[in-house]
Amino acid sequence: MRAAVRHHYGSPDVLQVQDIAKPIAKPNEILIRVHATTVNRTDCGVLSGKPLVFRLFTGLPKPKYAVTGTDFAGEIEAVGAEVTAFRVGERVWGFDDNGLPTHAEYLALAANKSILPIPDDMTYADIVACAEGAFYALNYCKAIQKRGANRVLVYGASGAIGSAAVQILKAQGVYVTAVCNTLNVDRVRALGPDRVVDYQKQDFTNDADRYDVVLDAVGKSRFRICKKLLKDTGGIYLSSELGPNAENIWLTLFSGFTGKKKVQFPIPADVKGALVYINDLVKTGKFKPLIDRSYPLGQIREAFVYVDSGQKSGNVILLMDEEGQ
Repeated sequence: MRAAVRHHYGSPDVLQVQDIAKPIAKPNEILIRVHATTVNRTDCGVLSGKPLVFRLFTGLPKPKYAVTGTDFAGEIEAVGAEVTAFRVGERVWGFDDNGLPTHAEYLALAANKSILPIPDDMTYADIVACAEGAFYALNYCKAIQKRGANRVLVYGASGAIGSAAVQILKAQGVYVTAVCNTLNVDRVRALGPDRVVDYQKQDFTNDADRYDVVLDAVGKSRFRICKKLLKDTGGIYLSSELGPNAENIWLTLFSGFTGKKKVQFPIPADVKGALVYINDLVKTGKFKPLIDRSYPLGQIREAFVYVDSGQKSGNVILLMDEEGQ
């Protein structure tokens, strides 16, 4: 089978598309023919091994998996003798934030992992775009929900995390101001936020509204810049990145001592529970993933370079066949 392979951490240049042995399902595993996957920010971390702490989960001193990837959507080709929850021919999707060898034509995976049936009306490309970004978005939305927040500003609303967060928050009845660039205003407005701010036409940090939460879904701003947007009675700043010198970790520990406004950095957990939640939103028509573009497996280097450039809107799909249906 064809797969994207590397044997050490590095840039997209270390990736090679090679023919490798097709996996065989163990008794507790299912064999999945992968039709679609994504190249996402987590994949870029798995490829580069940065930040270095990431390697505690993805492998030391070299990557745990030679094949890159984190998510998949495909069809079950074989089931192990001990597997009863899945059947041959069933369409399934899944994700693991610590990495999975999914940038390949086939994947063997334990049946108790984060795997769900694909809703009947969803294509492989559409459902796999509901995995990585939506998982992290839900992680932040859970923290927002715990605070009982009803006014949230989402910066980077056109990204995979941001576009998912806007839809999840609206499904929870939250007032959402979405911030994006000029190119994506119409696409973001279609996600259903209450307001859209074009940061290329106005400085979003000068917004007159005050919020319970500011979610930086692209990790390109900072607490000290967005602090004035938070309500004086207290509010939280959430970011999808560690920030310069990992400041968001330190601010999570100490910002509460300097005032009512503070930083939180919720640790993502319960992948399967998150996928079930998103799957339910998809089936009820409350969530539709934002997709930027697709690449064939043979252009995986180009896909990584594009994602790593920070220019993408929504999700970048990697197709193992021509149709991606």
